Amino acid sequence: MALISCQEGAEKQTIAVTGATGLVGSRLVSKLTSQGNTVRVLTRNPSAASNKLPYPRVEIFGPSQWASAVQGSNAVINLAGEPISSRWTPAIKTEIKQSRVGVTRRLVEAINAAPEDRRPQVLISTSAIGFYGTSESQTFSEASSSGRDYLAEVCRDWESEAQKAKTERTVIFRTGIVLAREGGALGKMLPVFNIFAGGPLGSGRQWCSWIHRDDLVNMYIQALQDKSFSGVYNATAPNPVRMSELCSSLGGQLGRPSWLPVPDFALQAILGEGATIVLEGQRVIPKRAQEQGFGFQFDNINAAMRDVVKA
Repeated sequence: MALISCQEGAEKQTIAVTGATGLVGSRLVSKLTSQGNTVRVLTRNPSAASNKLPYPRVEIFGPSQWASAVQGSNAVINLAGEPISSRWTPAIKTEIKQSRVGVTRRLVEAINAAPEDRRPQVLISTSAIGFYGTSESQTFSEASSSGRDYLAEVCRDWESEAQKAKTERTVIFRTGIVLAREGGALGKMLPVFNIFAGGPLGSGRQWCSWIHRDDLVNMYIQALQDKSFSGVYNATAPNPVRMSELCSSLGGQLGRPSWLPVPDFALQAILGEGATIVLEGQRVIPKRAQEQGFGFQFDNINAAMRDVVKA
């Protein structure tokens, strides 16, 4: 089954979005509005959001207006969350959890408080493959159990809040490493490779479960349009790779060497406990998305890197 697209004449929707100015959210808002949908951006900083999202059919709502924005929306997409690629001090760990669990709780309370005839039909909420913990040997599908580390705890609590929404459908995407030139893990790696200093992080043997940003955006759009989407999905490409292969692919596209590894102790000094997800990784398969016919535009790391680097 081909990827569902928004065809001419298809019903246009009003969609409330948190995290709309982020790496994924900004691209999603652009695509949704280009298809004729109205996007209600729920943000803590309305002026910054207005500057970053200069698209037609975008409406900006500050913190005190979220509940009214949710009412009358056809759908809510929850992308909120502080980046995890910083040193995990106790304060940052609290903020990582609060920015996911707390915002999701607030959003769900707004959904459930809406009159039934003005309540969104679907909540699509992001989570992360950190749900599964880390492993060099296991392969994780949506049926796999949760890990026992800090990120797994955050993801469990995050998803638990989303599941409380009294919507017709709740969809949760456990997202892998998002490949985009403008930010995320790849955004941090590109400058290092460009000065001929790039290489694997840690041993290079750890698994990287990745997804091209365009595929992730299309997955959200398919979940909006296809009412058979419900429950938890792994938002990762079907072919995870070892860290060494990811770095080799990036170096190859840039015409740069990729042999100089970043040692474990250096990552731990920079990221502290947060280095665990980079150094250990996990192999995650998007079994449910494939079963429902989602068509990946980029299922191969070399094709994905070629597109991202040349973007």
